[in-house]
Order: sequence, then C-alpha cells, then structure tokens
Amino acid sequence: MRIIMKSVPVLLPKNQRLLVALGERIQLARLRRDWTAENVAYRASISRKTLHNVETGKPTVAIGTYLQVLFVLGLEKDFENLGASDPLGWKLLDLGVLTPKRASKKEKSE
Repeated sequence: MRIIMKSVPVLLPKNQRLLVALGERIQLARLRRDWTAENVAYRASISRKTLHNVETGKPTVAIGTYLQVLFVLGLEKDFENLGASDPLGWKLLDLGVLTPKRASKKEKSE
C-alpha cells in the first residue's frame, strides 16, 4: 500500500510573512466590522477552518478563496491594485524594450 502525502507549497520566508500579514489584515477587517468568523465563512461559501487558514496566511489556500473573503468584506478593490505599480516594467518600457505577447521560449542566463 502506498501512502500519498499532500505537498505543502514552499515559500520564501519573505513571501510567507506577506501572506501572514495579509491574513492578519483580513482578520482585523472582519473584527472591525464586528462579524463572526462563522458569518464571514458562510457568506464566502467556505468552511470556518478555511477562513482560519486565510486569516493565518496559509499558502495552501487558493487565491480565489482569498479573493472571495475580500469580496465579502468589501475589500475586493484592493485586489485589483495588485501588480498595478510596476516600476521595473515602466523603466523597461521607457528604455524601449517592447512588451511581447508572450515570454520567449529560450532560457535566459542571469
């Protein structure tokens, strides 16, 4: 008999801290509204345990779940701003580097 174990995404410590901070902000937004975890979980169509995982910044939670919770809290507009500020991209554009429709198939050495 083979035992199949689920793999947990491996994140860099900085990225893990970002997820934890996001979860904390989501929890604070819920508490400022004086909403119970059960209420938010119900409105987001997720389990209470999944909401707990969101609020603790677990990397195993789907990004769509984070978005759904933000929507329930009325914070989905914040999600729209992710990646909107792209200083490196703007610098490359200013230098005349064209933005291709898709990435090159060639491997680039750094």
